[in-house]
Amino acid sequence: MGFSICCLSCDAPDIAGSRRCRDCISSHVKVRDKISSGVATSKADRLSIEFITMLANPADFIENTVHSEMMSHYKSLIDKHQGKSQPKTAEEVQERFERQRNKPQKSLIRDVASNRKKNTEVLNSEEIEELLSKISDRTPEVSESYWEELLQDVNELLDED
Repeated sequence: MGFSICCLSCDAPDIAGSRRCRDCISSHVKVRDKISSGVATSKADRLSIEFITMLANPADFIENTVHSEMMSHYKSLIDKHQGKSQPKTAEEVQERFERQRNKPQKSLIRDVASNRKKNTEVLNSEEIEELLSKISDRTPEVSESYWEELLQDVNELLDED
């Protein structure tokens, strides 16, 4: 929504659906829709759009020379609310590095390869020609023995593994 920082900075009790929360969220939606609808024609329009953009993603504006302190503060409030706080001591930093190091490494290619079922079905030369004609503009002119020899070579290579 872009105004979550307002909720995190609010002094009202954190009770979902309370009258005050509904009123604030309703007004936030109206303001956001009004600002983001249409083309920015004035400097105030451009500043308000920039402000909403900054509130929606404060982490993207931490390097901003003017707003970095507030954006860092907003990001820390959001991270704390989401349970992602920055480590404060050397031990906490070490623990986080250790957790990352021990986390299982994922590889999409390796996962797909290990989940692939080995195909034991052998295609005959007509099926091979049909598949080749579907993926190519031209059909290769090779003898039937060529495919049989090629399949034997491939099978031998697979058997060696």
